[in-house]
Amino acid sequence: MKVTAEKNEQVANMIFASIYPLYWDRLEKHGRTKEEFHEVIEWFTGFDEHTLQSLIVQKVTFETFFEKAKIHPNAHMIKWVVCGYRIEEIEDEFNVYKQCRRMEKLIDELAKGRKMEKIFREEKK
Repeated sequence: MKVTAEKNEQVANMIFASIYPLYWDRLEKHGRTKEEFHEVIEWFTGFDEHTLQSLIVQKVTFETFFEKAKIHPNAHMIKWVVCGYRIEEIEDEFNVYKQCRRMEKLIDELAKGRKMEKIFREEKK
């Protein structure tokens, strides 16, 4: 499937604080901890617990969330199909959508019980 400008804008305008509890509910049902959840978000975005909570309180959009993020240099290694979209094929012009899908993939892996060292992609030496 191809991402459209409309789809990218729709996701960009979503409020992160409205989606955060949905992510957490899913992880909690699978026995994961909030610390693990926040560790994954921090690895991907660079946001520590305090900054993350501040962004939630501010009700920032996904666009603002990802503009402020320091995306991990190994994020390009997050690949697969999420919601019918192959992450690595999403065009760079739809960056918000791509980053959102990457984060969802990490959360999905955590929910499925993948080990943290596998979730945190490392370049092979």
